[in-house]
Amino acid sequence: MKRLFALTALSAAALTLVACGQPAEKTAEVVDATVAPGTVQVADAWCRPTPNGAKAGGCYLTLTAGSDDRLVSVSTALAQSAEVHEMKMENGVMSMGHLADGLPLPAGTPVELKPGGNHIMLMGLRDPLVDGRIASFTLTFEKAGPISVHAAIKQPPVVDSEE
Repeated sequence: MKRLFALTALSAAALTLVACGQPAEKTAEVVDATVAPGTVQVADAWCRPTPNGAKAGGCYLTLTAGSDDRLVSVSTALAQSAEVHEMKMENGVMSMGHLADGLPLPAGTPVELKPGGNHIMLMGLRDPLVDGRIASFTLTFEKAGPISVHAAIKQPPVVDSEE
């Protein structure tokens, strides 16, 4: 029994050291620019923290499909529902709406979901999205199937107004 406990403790310590040796930034690093056919690469996933009492939040990321595909749904335990939304200008007024037919992903072309554009909308949040935590959700693609995503909850990047 002591031997099993010692082995378990040693294994846990080794895994902890390995995990500590890898900076968090490495997980989102793209090593190979090509994406295999039938797969979708997810990069730079993040969600904006919600202000007190907000029942909706936005998440953003970049998707690159190895072959033509379509993001058809989003699911999460964080909210009552999740959808892919688009922002568009109509008659001088910005409007937001659900992409009922999903989001097309042309092969090899990065598709950015970003503030002010297409994004993932979490509605009926069960708890606030808190800066520094992780938001987990599942993206389901027409061909590639489901992919689990773990997005950092953080403030949006500051954009230099002189660019």
